[in-house]
Amino acid sequence: EFFHSLTDGTGALVFLKNLVAEYLEQKYGINIPCENGITDRTVQPLDEELEDSFLKNAGPVTASRKDTNAWHMYGDTHEDGFLNLTCFRIPVKEALELAHKHNSTLTVFMSAVMMQALVSLQKEKVPDIRHRKKIKLLIPVNLRQLFQSNTLRNFAMYTIPEIDPRLGEYSLDEICEIIRHKIGIEFTAKHMSCVIATNVNDEKNPLLRLVPLPVKNAVMKAVFDSVGEKKSCLTLSNLGQVRVPEVMAGYIKRFDFILGVQAEAPYNCGMLSFGDTVYMNFIRNIKDAELERHFFAELRKLGISAIVESNRNER
Repeated sequence: EFFHSLTDGTGALVFLKNLVAEYLEQKYGINIPCENGITDRTVQPLDEELEDSFLKNAGPVTASRKDTNAWHMYGDTHEDGFLNLTCFRIPVKEALELAHKHNSTLTVFMSAVMMQALVSLQKEKVPDIRHRKKIKLLIPVNLRQLFQSNTLRNFAMYTIPEIDPRLGEYSLDEICEIIRHKIGIEFTAKHMSCVIATNVNDEKNPLLRLVPLPVKNAVMKAVFDSVGEKKSCLTLSNLGQVRVPEVMAGYIKRFDFILGVQAEAPYNCGMLSFGDTVYMNFIRNIKDAELERHFFAELRKLGISAIVESNRNER
């Protein structure tokens, strides 16, 4: 379990791989090469691994934080704070074939399927089309390749594609195209440097540095509640294909990527691929698995087979 101010999913995965590699070497006496995210644990970390790449790549111009609110799901929570976890195990081959058929990456395609499920669920919950709200998905993006960074600290931003159900029905191809163009427009060094600058400038503000921490925390929470989670239905974060050295792979059954649940919105979803399987982990703090049922229905329409696992044995 990792706190986001320390690192992002990519950095966390590197740490986990190295922790497992060290365990396997000590337990079984095997030698694991430094490849596929395995580092030399006998030497000091490189300076570039400790770099704050946000500070380094902040641009001269800031970006606006103004955005519209998204539709939010609601439901009864568990009194003991129990979190429901549901994992969809999907064959990589099936998912990739359909993604390519729709001229999309796996991230774009599964995001489109998720948005279709959200549209379907909102239609069920809000019969009057005039009262429906935008379906918006927060998709984190890894900035390391964009800025040629090797940092293991947090270096991820996000993009938020959206569709407006009040405008009519959207085909899967339309949604894929919207997401693809949104990522294409925003996932550039110039645009991301502006977004980075907005956050970095707040951090550098000398007046904010003088504010007592309790006051600062209260203000930050109020700002986040008003402009943070309200801007998307949920987060869908894809760590991509996880690779480990061949000698290590035989000891590993699977990887899972589980996001923390949101403070205000009840859902989040983490996704990765390992071997021949895509693992999609839905986490929620409400009792009813409505979104999971709609997501499963969308997969069935597309002919994608999925094994569903849950910590509450829901199907």
